[in-house]
Amino acid sequence: MEDLRDAERRLQTAQLAGDVEALDRLLDDRLLFTFGANVQTKADDLELHRTRAQVLTKVAEEELTVLADGRTGVTWFLGTVEGTVSGTPFTARMRYTRTWIYDDTHGWRIIAVHASTAD
Repeated sequence: MEDLRDAERRLQTAQLAGDVEALDRLLDDRLLFTFGANVQTKADDLELHRTRAQVLTKVAEEELTVLADGRTGVTWFLGTVEGTVSGTPFTARMRYTRTWIYDDTHGWRIIAVHASTAD
């Protein structure tokens, strides 16, 4: 489970850095990300970072729960995220549930994400 925890932390680092290459390695090509009524793909997510339409300046983890079973894993993140979207600042306490799959070529990669605000 520690390697999955490490993958989650690499994701947070890549998000903060806007590191599109690292994100590309961590996101499965079939990724679907849901937040409210919105559904985004891997290409959508990478484009937000590539164009700097979304810039994260803080990812403060309060809680991280990790479950791995064979080649499937789930991480549950609770924390505060800050940054800008299209130049507009935001701060939100968020809950992310990420489903990960493992293969020998890529290691742990995210295939599904559900996000919601946490009050």
